[in-house]
Amino acid sequence: MFKELPMSLPINILYLFLALFATATSRIDEPSAYEELKRYDFPIGILPKGVKDYKLNAKTGEFSAYLNSTCSFKLVNSYQLNYKPVIKGVISKGRLRKLSGVSVKVVLLWLNIVEVKRKGNNLEFSVGLTSAIFPIENFEECPQCGCGLDCDNEGDNLVSSF
Repeated sequence: MFKELPMSLPINILYLFLALFATATSRIDEPSAYEELKRYDFPIGILPKGVKDYKLNAKTGEFSAYLNSTCSFKLVNSYQLNYKPVIKGVISKGRLRKLSGVSVKVVLLWLNIVEVKRKGNNLEFSVGLTSAIFPIENFEECPQCGCGLDCDNEGDNLVSSF
């Protein structure tokens, strides 16, 4: 009535379990998008809080970072920024190029930030024809959608996340 199970079946189940465990463990050990920024000599604050996932091709530097939705905020006494749900570009040590998905409001115009370079203790943000330089210390903390770095006084900000 009962058929004998082949001796290799328990071993195959053990291998399957170990393979699944190894895959789960490697996902847990995978660095966050913020940790990857540090590896390339960038501060974590150039991305807002809430990056839910990212992809990085370590050979080419091509990356995509994913937010739940559009993220907009105004930095205290500074510029208004807008991040699309998908941010793409090419990253290398101290340089982000071919950037898409990040824009800044200058006077009445929204301009795409296309490149970010680390220059010593500063970051240079380029919108194509012109650029602006800011101290790296301004980007040590990740801004939050809607309120930027001034989330205690949310009523003072004019923009919110969409």
